[in-house]
Amino acid sequence: MSGSTPFKMRLVHLDLKGAPPKVSYLSEIFPLFRALGANGLLIEYEDMFPYEGPLRLLRAKYAYSASEIKEILHLAGLNELEVIPLVQTFGHMEFVLKHTAFAHLREVGSFPCTLNPHEAESLALVGAMIDQVLELHPGAQRLHVGCDEVYYLGEGEASRRWLQQEQNSTGKLCLSHMRAVASRVKARRPSVTPLVWDDMLRELPEDQLAASGVPQLVEPVLWDYAADLDVHGKVLLMQKYRRCGFPWLWAASAFKGATGPSQAVPPVEHHLRNHVQWLQVAGSGPTDSLQGIILTGWQRYDHYSVLCELLPAGVPSLAACLQLLLRGGFDEDVKAKVENILGISSLEITDPVREGAGSFPGSNILALVTQVSLHLRSSVDALLEGNRYVTGWFSPYHRQRKLIHPVMVQHIQPAALSLLAQWSTLVQELEAALQLAFYPDAVEEWLEENVHPSLQRLQALLQDLSEVSAPPLPPTSPSRDTAQDP
Repeated sequence: MSGSTPFKMRLVHLDLKGAPPKVSYLSEIFPLFRALGANGLLIEYEDMFPYEGPLRLLRAKYAYSASEIKEILHLAGLNELEVIPLVQTFGHMEFVLKHTAFAHLREVGSFPCTLNPHEAESLALVGAMIDQVLELHPGAQRLHVGCDEVYYLGEGEASRRWLQQEQNSTGKLCLSHMRAVASRVKARRPSVTPLVWDDMLRELPEDQLAASGVPQLVEPVLWDYAADLDVHGKVLLMQKYRRCGFPWLWAASAFKGATGPSQAVPPVEHHLRNHVQWLQVAGSGPTDSLQGIILTGWQRYDHYSVLCELLPAGVPSLAACLQLLLRGGFDEDVKAKVENILGISSLEITDPVREGAGSFPGSNILALVTQVSLHLRSSVDALLEGNRYVTGWFSPYHRQRKLIHPVMVQHIQPAALSLLAQWSTLVQELEAALQLAFYPDAVEEWLEENVHPSLQRLQALLQDLSEVSAPPLPPTSPSRDTAQDP
């Protein structure tokens, strides 16, 4: 299937720190991943892993059970998808360090993102996490230990004191923790190879990297999600890593979750260009050094940010990118292949996928999400800010004072009721579709972020109209019993 692709491993990234799919949806989508050309998964569990003991408090409300993890691995095996679990061990530790029980292990007390590498308890914590994850992944050959975007490293009190000593640097501190974590993995399971994101390594001097011992323990994943990534710069970086002693390297692209923290539908053209550039990097870099490529699909930018593109909304982009990697380009034949696999009449490269297209698992979610993202807010804006009767006779000034010319109610109310009914019907359909694929908290969050604000504006308009259009009550005379003497 892979033809002449330079990427023998093609992993789809499942970022579970937002809108984690139900296992029933994964059972439907894994065969599609395989049909599109994927042969592996990078599963970033975060708080969806069923941690036990003192770590149990890390679990999200709807965290997978141990039996569900086994079922996911079984489904992956049926579809010949190698599973690489990902455990954050340095940066992006919010899901751990937000808890009072672990807050004392923050690098900087105010920020729950980075682990303090000076505390022995920090390594014990990530070691316990690694142990539990590996225990439920007995066949794992690799474990991704994160280590990207280690913000504020060196700014904690312990780090400040440490950095005052001669020869110490934040680079040395970073490498020391990476080495300790990777050594912990190898001690627990010698056959497992740790992977790390490469951004904390890029600027380090070659001699420091080579002398750290890290290249003998981990395989770096070079990530870049830009449509215009610097091909020559990436090739030079690969050559640098090889000179430092890293025997194997990985690439990481993106099929969604990299073009805006609140993006609803991926810009396919952007992601295709990103993969074209990575093909150029692979073709120009050190021969046979790349183990594979991870197609990342971020679901949040971090633990606290909003949801970006839901997995079903990213499927056309993923399909196009996987097929581009397999075929070495994206011509009309490849486009037709993608359309055939997804059951869509036309893959929109430069514009969002239009409504009603597709027969792949979750295609109805994509169609409805697209309608909402393209038309909901704009249609409400058109009524509230572009309708001459609303702006001319029922402005915020009028609404606050409950004033309107009675005839104008007849011009505004039917249009508002019709628009609300139209969107309410579609949203009910979307909510039902989302509930089949996702857990209640994800459904609630997506609707509250993307739907409710616009519907509430419509409902508020109708409420104000009902209050001003109600006929005034006739004045009442005092009763004989309550009338006072003059």
